[in-house]
Amino acid sequence: MSAFERYLSLWVALALVAGLALGQVAPGLVNFLASLEYGAVNFVIAILIWFMVYPMMVAVDFSSLGRVHERPKGMIITLAVNWLIKPFTMAALGVLFFEWLFAPFIAPGTSGQYIAGLILLGAAPCTAMVFVWSQLTRGDPNYTLAQVSLNDVIMVFAYAPIVALLLGVTDIIVPWMTLLLSVGLYVVVPLGAGILTRLLMTRRAAGPAQAEAAVAAFTARVKPLSIIGLLATVVLLFGFQGEVILAQPLVIVMIAVPLLIQSYGMFAVAYWAAKAWRVPHNVAAPCALIGTSNFFELAVAVAIGLFGLNSIAALVTVVGVLVEVPVMLSLVWFANRTRHWFPQEETAIRAARMRRPG
Repeated sequence: MSAFERYLSLWVALALVAGLALGQVAPGLVNFLASLEYGAVNFVIAILIWFMVYPMMVAVDFSSLGRVHERPKGMIITLAVNWLIKPFTMAALGVLFFEWLFAPFIAPGTSGQYIAGLILLGAAPCTAMVFVWSQLTRGDPNYTLAQVSLNDVIMVFAYAPIVALLLGVTDIIVPWMTLLLSVGLYVVVPLGAGILTRLLMTRRAAGPAQAEAAVAAFTARVKPLSIIGLLATVVLLFGFQGEVILAQPLVIVMIAVPLLIQSYGMFAVAYWAAKAWRVPHNVAAPCALIGTSNFFELAVAVAIGLFGLNSIAALVTVVGVLVEVPVMLSLVWFANRTRHWFPQEETAIRAARMRRPG
């Protein structure tokens, strides 16, 4: 691990401050960059996410994807956390904090929108940034891609019914353009570039061993792009929302509290389940991180569609964006330092083979 990666949390903190400063010093530039979007998907952020995701996509080996079903435990944990636990605990935390604990500090009659914003976040598992967190924990790229893809398919059918159930409304309109454009830009495009790069390198190699060595060397060279993309994304996210943060610091803190509890709580549930079930670390860490992060573009778009651009619900989803990066980095740090709690991939494969009859 390079010194740059070792002190990543420090660089992210500096990027956060730089983003807030940029929003104050050059609001015109920030507003222009924020306007380059369609369907609530910002194209500048999309390009930066390509930088983050591309190195991991190069490492995806399609010949290995067919064997993912042989290790179902990580999938089961991810799906259970994302669809059976997370939306409902987020709703419960919203009620606890904004109907009770924080009720004296918010305007009367606004608790419902705070809760709605939290539900919209809790029901939308992450699509893009998961690849970054997986890469930082040395996760299995093939398994991570399979997990994200399965979640995306389920989200197409389950997001609207779950949100409608928890919000008590029936007119939830899924912003299909946001959903499809996000998946296309954040997953399909970098995956296609990664596949093409891998094919070009493997065709030039003398054999499988040389091909894998070439891929490993290439991903090591381009890995700094991921960190640069991450830092630039933090600068822009905090630049886009700097005015809101500085204007309503108490509101931001109140919204952040249940989001922090939810994030660390979901990670603890998934990570503990993976540890108890002896899932190898390169599957356990990504599956816990997928259950922790959110698809904020989708949540923001639905909040704006239901409640309006300047609504409290939309503000809650935006705060979810701002909370996520520091939280996820802290969990990456924790996952990397608890790697020894888990069997490694080779150990797990040997154990599974020994248990097979015959």
